[in-house]
Amino acid sequence: MTLTLAIDTSTSRTIVGIIDGDSVLFEKFHEGATDHGRALSELVAEALKVSHPPKQVVVGMGPGPFTGLRVGISFAHTFGLARTIPVIGVCSLDAIAIEESEYTVAIDARRKEIYWARYKDGVRVEGPLVSKPAEVDGFIIDHYPDMKKLVALATSQNVTEPMYLRRPDAVPTAERT
Repeated sequence: MTLTLAIDTSTSRTIVGIIDGDSVLFEKFHEGATDHGRALSELVAEALKVSHPPKQVVVGMGPGPFTGLRVGISFAHTFGLARTIPVIGVCSLDAIAIEESEYTVAIDARRKEIYWARYKDGVRVEGPLVSKPAEVDGFIIDHYPDMKKLVALATSQNVTEPMYLRRPDAVPTAERT
């Protein structure tokens, strides 16, 4: 199996794991929606102390808040480039492990909205989308991506672009209306 550094910053948590096949050698998170930058480097440094150097990086590509995703994705790509190892992107919502045959998972999108996707037998059948909570039936929230599942999904998907589902708040002054 391939020793993998797993990273997700799509939620209020910065989550880092070292996964070797079916074994989780390290998994830790830091809570703080605006603290991804500092927390990520500290968690990765801690993770690297428990294993040999990873052979690949798997990173959650969102959906998620713009800044958090940029921090995680740019860190993953820089780490991979510096070590000449592959970086594989995965939809973060797909890595939220739920033990039901049909379900809808959601994470906080701020602005009184949620990012969500619908699943049947573990396969995404709708989404990811961003909506007001009242517009989505029966979603499960307050679960976070599982690093072991994130790595397992890397064999079946390679998301190459961040999943930004809405435009950034910051725009040049000339574009404001």
